[in-house]
Parts: sequence; structure tokens; C-alpha cells
Amino acid sequence: MSDRFGPDARFGVRLVTTVAATALASVPFAVALVLVESRWAPLHRLDQGTAERLHRTALGHPAWVRVLDFLTHVVWDPVTMRLLVAALVVWLLVRGAVRLAIWATVTATAGGLLGLLVKNVVERTRPHLPDPVSQAPGFSFPSGHAMTATTSCAVLLMALLPLVPRAWRPLPWALAVVSVIGVGYTRVALGVHWVSDVVGGWLLGLAVVTATTLAFEAWRTDVGRDRTTPAQGLEPEIVAERPEPPAGSTDGRNHSSGSPRIPQDQPGQCDKNTG
Repeated sequence: MSDRFGPDARFGVRLVTTVAATALASVPFAVALVLVESRWAPLHRLDQGTAERLHRTALGHPAWVRVLDFLTHVVWDPVTMRLLVAALVVWLLVRGAVRLAIWATVTATAGGLLGLLVKNVVERTRPHLPDPVSQAPGFSFPSGHAMTATTSCAVLLMALLPLVPRAWRPLPWALAVVSVIGVGYTRVALGVHWVSDVVGGWLLGLAVVTATTLAFEAWRTDVGRDRTTPAQGLEPEIVAERPEPPAGSTDGRNHSSGSPRIPQDQPGQCDKNTG
């Protein structure tokens, strides 16, 4: 932002931009919530029809059900996802990337708490199918598995992407997308969620990640670092020996690269070359 704006003005602009972007990212979830609460007929038909078709497939393929059960309760279980994020946070703290560790913790925690809050406010019942192949406790909307997968995969991806060679970066992106979509499919195929529950979990998770990421980008701006893109990861400086500038520093580029700061001439001193 141009230097002609004072720090208060720059903070105000960043704050308004962050709030506006977060609100915009929350619109799709808000629309999904309204459609679910109003029992919109086309959405109800989609939910019911998909649940019945996948349930018939599950009843006819017990081995496939066991695969889905393993994926949803082991590989993509929320506990597994949170343990991976916890391991990442520990590694970031050891590496000295404290703010990135805080971002990961806040994103995962906020996602879990917000999802639980919405579930208890909406109180949507889960599908009731004949001869169910799986059971799940609690309310249905939004899907906790889908939301946790979204926030956790986003945290892992955005934190670790700078460590992946550029040519290989499509691979972790593909893995994250497959995981998020895959966990949603398992929840619907096992008959424990409606399609709209899963979509709601994805959208709410995306809104949470957007909000915390924008807050982190605001910090980067405050310490003099450039904004990043999803292709770069959240903090490209994680590859450096000192990924974060010292507390109170406003010159993130020099400190993150480990290069010494260039001293400024003191008032009253003359350049030796100019006499």
C-alpha cells in the first residue's frame, strides 16, 4: 500500500478488505443453510435420491462398504486429520515459525467449534435408511468430517507447499482435493449424511480458512512481506533458516532471508566517498 497512507489508514483498509472478503466467502454457506432450513424441494429431492441410490449400491457390495468404512473412520477421520495438524504445529514451533503455528491452530480449532455450533443450532436429523450399513451420532448439518477435512487439508497444504519443489506441487494439491471430495463421498455413501450436509461442511470450512488466511496475510503486510498466492503457500519463507522476523521487526524480507540489514547513515555523518 502506498506510503502516503498512515498506519491507521492502512490498518483500516486491510480490516475492511478482510471483513468484506470473509463475508463474501461465507455467502455460499449462508445460501446452503437457508436452503436446508427452508426445506427447498429440489434440494430435498437431490438429497433423498442420492442417498437411496448409494444405499442400494452399499447393500449389494459389502466389501465396498468395508473400504468406505476404513477410509472414513481411519484415513479421513477427524481425529486423524487433527493429529496431522497437531504434528504440523509442533514442527512449526520447533522450526521457529510461531505465527504460522498459531494460524494452523486457530484455523483447525475455529473450524471444529464453529461446525459444532452450527450443528446444534440447525439440529438437522441424519438420513434414516432401511438396513443401514453405518451409524453416526449427533446432528447432520454440516458434515463434521467434510469440514474437518477441508480445514485440515488447507492447513497442511498451505503450510508445507513451499517445501515442495515447484514441479511437484500439483501432486499435494491433487491429494488434498481427492481427500476432501473423498471423505464427502464416504459420508453420503455410508448413509450417515445428506449431500447438502457435505457441501455445507466444505463451504463452511472454506469460509474459516479464508478468514484466518486473510488475517495472516495482514500480518505479513505489517512486517513488510509481500502477499502470497495459493501456488506459493502461505509463508514461502518457511524454507529459510529463520522463517519469521524477530518480534517487533517491520522488515520481514531482510530477516527472513538471514541477510544483515544495511545500516542507515546517522544524522550529521557524511558519506566517505563524497568527502
